[in-house]
Amino acid sequence: MDGFIKLLKWLEVDRAVMFAVLSKVWSLFATPVTLLLISSYLDPEVQGLYYTFLSLMALQPFVELGFCIVITQFASHEWASLKLNSCGSIDGDEGARMRLISLGRLVFKWCVGSSIIFVLLVGTGGYLFLSQSSDSDIAWQGPWFVLVLVTGLQFWSIPFLSLLEGCGQVQTVYRFRFIQGVLITLAIWLTLYFGFGLWIAVIGFGVSFLSSLYLIVIFYRNFFKPFFNIKPVVQIQWRGEIWPMQWRLAVGGMMSFFMVSIYTPILFHYHGATLAGQMGMSAQLITALNTLAMAWVATRVPRYGVLVAQKKYAELDRLFFKTSGVSMGVVIVGALVLGLLVYGLNSMSYPIAQRLLPPLPFGLFIAGTVLGQIAQCQSAYLRAHKQEPFMIYSIVCGVINVSLVWFLGSKFGAMGASVGYLSVMIFFSVPLGSYIWLQKRKQWHIA
Repeated sequence: MDGFIKLLKWLEVDRAVMFAVLSKVWSLFATPVTLLLISSYLDPEVQGLYYTFLSLMALQPFVELGFCIVITQFASHEWASLKLNSCGSIDGDEGARMRLISLGRLVFKWCVGSSIIFVLLVGTGGYLFLSQSSDSDIAWQGPWFVLVLVTGLQFWSIPFLSLLEGCGQVQTVYRFRFIQGVLITLAIWLTLYFGFGLWIAVIGFGVSFLSSLYLIVIFYRNFFKPFFNIKPVVQIQWRGEIWPMQWRLAVGGMMSFFMVSIYTPILFHYHGATLAGQMGMSAQLITALNTLAMAWVATRVPRYGVLVAQKKYAELDRLFFKTSGVSMGVVIVGALVLGLLVYGLNSMSYPIAQRLLPPLPFGLFIAGTVLGQIAQCQSAYLRAHKQEPFMIYSIVCGVINVSLVWFLGSKFGAMGASVGYLSVMIFFSVPLGSYIWLQKRKQWHIA
């Protein structure tokens, strides 16, 4: 037992990581079940529409503009002088407390406006896109508009969780996300079983919003009270402090859509709902692996910020290299397992194999995900310095990726899209991301 505990400690597995890993393990267990249910209860065209819905919901960064990442980074720096008391309220340095409250009030107001813009723009734009691309008789309009409204509400709740993470509540937040993930999955399974079709997307986002509302209004009510009751005398200066980092994150967030979520809409537009459904289902498996592997890094982001604020760079590097090493190990092993699984399903002619991409394009996509994990680890480290030097990286990789995927995907389907994505990861993501990380780490730590 002592040896096992030492191994967990060496692997940087604390309670926060444990819940994050449990959440992703649940996702890895639940995803195949969900895929089986989708393949059993949804026609291929309905499956394609469902995953296209989800891809369009990923347009949130175009209106959120990087604020959720900003709030975690800036809150972690203020939290270095604060703590949570026995009543669940914020104690510590009054100046830091006022700045934290000012930050929270600013972001909450921003996200109310962003949610309204999201509902109007994505609701209308998505309707026009789906109307032009879908020639089926499936009644998708009702689920689409309700989904946009529910997602707008869920979008509003996201900064509250980001603030909690930045304020050291990582363990509670990831425990909540584990429970939330289980509830969402069970709700989707029931919705599929009772034959509600495309409404599964609405149910998933609805459960996410309602559970987040419980955490904010009930569980952390004392924590959040001052953000609504106090007008802080010490203010965060948005233009001078936040905007220089935020606009770069905003550009990067927009480009991330072209790196992560563009494939399903392109295949839907050029090759129809069936191939889009295969892409979407495959992407769900790959995303589950990616988020599992990033658990070690994501749970350490607030700690990175505290160490930067305290100028403990040696400890920061030690933590970064260990957590990133574990993260890369997990994603490599997971990629091999998923690749062999898809190959085996096709070799044994299981029906579900027809709902996924063929083994070669699937393997190319997952290889690109492994390489992309490097930049994700590097960007988490650099953003802890309240800077966003990865903007150029995001623009270069995003523009080249969408261009290649659009051109090759329109002509050669999933195979073309996967070749385009992997090429960007090999020739641009890894070398450019590593160059930026090395240069900025040297520059900031010497200074």
